[in-house]
Amino acid sequence: MIVHANPHRSRHPVLLAAILALGVQTVLAGPAAAQVVVKLASLVPDGSAWDMILEDQVHAWEHDTGGRLEVRVYPGGVAGDDPAVIRKMRIGQFQAAGVTFQGLSEIDAGFRIFVLPLFYASQEELEYVVQKLDPILRRRLEDRGFVLLNWAYVGWGRFYSKKPIRTPDDLRAQKLFLWGGDDQEMRIYRSHGLEPVGVAGTDVTLALETGMIECIATTPAVALTFQWFRQVPYQMDEPLAPLVGATIMTRKVWDGLSEPDRAAILRASAHAQQRYAEELPVQDARAIAAMEERGLVRTTMAPESRAEWERLAAAMAQENRGTLIPADVFDAALSARNEFRARHGGSR
Repeated sequence: MIVHANPHRSRHPVLLAAILALGVQTVLAGPAAAQVVVKLASLVPDGSAWDMILEDQVHAWEHDTGGRLEVRVYPGGVAGDDPAVIRKMRIGQFQAAGVTFQGLSEIDAGFRIFVLPLFYASQEELEYVVQKLDPILRRRLEDRGFVLLNWAYVGWGRFYSKKPIRTPDDLRAQKLFLWGGDDQEMRIYRSHGLEPVGVAGTDVTLALETGMIECIATTPAVALTFQWFRQVPYQMDEPLAPLVGATIMTRKVWDGLSEPDRAAILRASAHAQQRYAEELPVQDARAIAAMEERGLVRTTMAPESRAEWERLAAAMAQENRGTLIPADVFDAALSARNEFRARHGGSR
C-alpha cells in the first residue's frame, strides 16, 4: 500500500473508508506480505500533475511486484530539497527519490549538462542527446551507489521576472535565482555581469516575496503551481533550457530485489517516463493561458539581441566544460547535439 507521509494530505471519505476496511482485512488475514519498504521523497507539489504520475508509477511498483515492495511517498519537499534528500539517501533514511537536475548533480556533476541555457533547440534534440548519454550517466550514478529508473521531463524553463526581459542587459539588471549557489557557478555568472543569488529550492517563494531574487528560470507549470508568477509577472517566451529530472533508487535496495521485481519496476518506470514527455508540454501551455488570465505579461527576446544572447550562452557553456561539467560528458553531449542538427538541419 502506498503511504503518503504528509500530515496535510486530504483523503476523500469513501477512499478513507476503503483504506480502513482494507486495514481490517489485513489484520484478520495476518502479517503484510511486503518484504521491502521504500521511502521515496520528492519536491513535486502534493496533488500536482507530476505527483499523480509519480503516484501511478509507485502504485504499479507495488502491484506488479505482488506486494513485495511497499512505498511510502514524501511529496512537496517535506523531506527537504534535493541535496538534502540525496544526503539522506546516502545514510539510508530514504531509498528512492524523484529529483530534479539539482539532486542528480549532487551525485554526479555530469547531469549539469541539461541546464545550459540555449544549448538545446527542441524537445526532440534534447531526447536524442539524453538517449546518447543515457548509458554514460547511468554508469556514473551506479558507480556512486544509485540506480536511474526513469527520466522525467519537467518542461522547458523560461525567465519570470519583476521587470520585462528582452536583452541580456535586462537580465543583468535583476537578481537571478541559482540553485544553492555553487561558488564556481556564481563566479561564471558574475564574470558576465549577471547578479546570481543562491537559494535552496524550498526557499524560493520566500526569496521572491522578500525581493531577495527578482528573476527565476522555471517552467510555466511550476510558476503557476507555486504562484511565483504573482511576484515575477513577466515571462520571456523563449525556452531557455529543459528541466530534466529522474526517479532514482539506492543500489543497496536495488541489488536486494529479485530480477523479476526489478523488471517490473523498470517497466512501470518506462511508462511514467513516456507520460512525462507526453503530458507535461500540454500542462505548460495550459499554465501559460491560466497565468495570462491572472495578469501575466508575455515578452519576447529582442530580435536584434539574439546573437548577443547566443554568444553569452556559448561562452558560459564553454566555461562550464571541465569545471562544473566533466569534459567527457560535455563533449559527448555536444557531439550528439551536433549530430542531431546535421541530420535534421539547422539549430534554433
